[in-house]
Amino acid sequence: MLLEEQRFLHEDLERLEQGIADRIGEEPKNIRDRLTRDHQVSEFLDRIASQSSKLLEIYRDADGARSKEIQQIGSGDPMEEFHKQLAEIKSFHTRYPNEPVENLERAYRPRKPTEAEAAQPSVVDSLFTGEEAFGRFFDLHTCHEAYLNLHNAKRLSYLQYLDVFDNFSPGAGGLKRGEKLTDQYFRYAGLVSQYLEDFMRRTRPLENVDKVLADFDREFDEAWEKDDVEGWKSETVAVSTSGVSRQLSSAEAVYCEDCEKEFKNENVYKGHLSGKKHVRAAADRKKRIEENTEMGGTSEGDNRGGVSATRLKERAIAEREHRVKRLASAMSTERSDTRVNVERKQGMTERERQQELENLFSATVETQPAEQGEGEEGEDDDDRFYNPLKLPLAWDGKPIPYWLYKLHGLGVEFSCEVCGNFVYMGRRAFDKHFNEARHIYGLKCLGITNTSLFRDITGIDEALRLWEKIQKDKKKDKIDDGAMVQMEDADGNVMPEKVYYDLQKQGLL
Repeated sequence: MLLEEQRFLHEDLERLEQGIADRIGEEPKNIRDRLTRDHQVSEFLDRIASQSSKLLEIYRDADGARSKEIQQIGSGDPMEEFHKQLAEIKSFHTRYPNEPVENLERAYRPRKPTEAEAAQPSVVDSLFTGEEAFGRFFDLHTCHEAYLNLHNAKRLSYLQYLDVFDNFSPGAGGLKRGEKLTDQYFRYAGLVSQYLEDFMRRTRPLENVDKVLADFDREFDEAWEKDDVEGWKSETVAVSTSGVSRQLSSAEAVYCEDCEKEFKNENVYKGHLSGKKHVRAAADRKKRIEENTEMGGTSEGDNRGGVSATRLKERAIAEREHRVKRLASAMSTERSDTRVNVERKQGMTERERQQELENLFSATVETQPAEQGEGEEGEDDDDRFYNPLKLPLAWDGKPIPYWLYKLHGLGVEFSCEVCGNFVYMGRRAFDKHFNEARHIYGLKCLGITNTSLFRDITGIDEALRLWEKIQKDKKKDKIDDGAMVQMEDADGNVMPEKVYYDLQKQGLL
């Protein structure tokens, strides 16, 4: 029955290709439908690869079964072979009478879900959290908590963390090089890397993520061999008398094998040689070497793995950091959208957040196409949102919920005469417009320069009266310099400077 299986595989491949073509030809209206389509296409592509490998095995015919079957059909009696296979089919269906038959014509054809299927969560719904909003935003709260639990980590808010989670330099929120060589930091870097990789696989099912990651790893390997990885360049290395390489903090530093301690320079090292601690440590080390030699073991000088183990650990951590940087750069759009979304949610109440979450998981879209006649086409009307109340549009282009419209008082009109009788919808927009260019320009046209004192004033007459009062108060408070300077005439009479010069001009002095 290999030929029948071969025919079935060819038919299955053609049906799969047709199913992919049908789905690619339709452009989804929202991100949820687009992800559902992409994941279906990805499943079809995986099935094509699986079925193609089976078909190649049949064509290779390693055991000769296909050639034998063809020879039996061609050389013997065709009807005898036909009745033999027919008997096998009848025997199979006798043993399994209720075996369902797969209809390939319907299996891959796109269809609209029924009401019962639409009420149940789809595969895409289970792939993302509410914070991720079907792959539009990151959900790095777990990574943020892991970062805050690191030793010596900065106390960053979640919004600040979104800006620096891929910047591992010490000045931007990262840890120092020595503080990174811990298992906790290694797990943290792996957690961030794994989340970004998993997020890319979920949001881009048609992209070859394995190839992208392989390119990142190859790029890191080349940079590591050239010692060009930022923050992980090789430090000064000194070889001690025992033959073990040690990484030193500077070129002048000296390492003491007996005390297992680093000293800043040669003079400090020589000064500590006469200390009791060094003498005791040197004696203990000498004793350990002698005991190890007597037992047939190796000396300390034969242990060459100290630096290599440290360097390997640095390489593993640096590789995870590099992958986080590259993945964050590849998904820069989602990252910027996440920051905007977090800032927006911080200005919302808990009730608004819950309502938005319910709307996000709602399977129905609030659209109502216009009624069409028998000879009319409604393709253009299907894309129009049903908005009879003329509600403002949200950031996604859809009308905002009516409860949010009432909550913010967007139905209340506020007019401003200074702005040319412009009408502002809602108290929030009205309060905000006093600092905008339209209102400031209207005040300057009235001759008012100090606009900061005219908040909540919308009438032209009221603004002019207030400005006139301010000018009068300034004139009253203005000090006359001529009345402050006193002059004295020849007779000893004291008078203001202005009076003195007036009398002098009249010749009365």
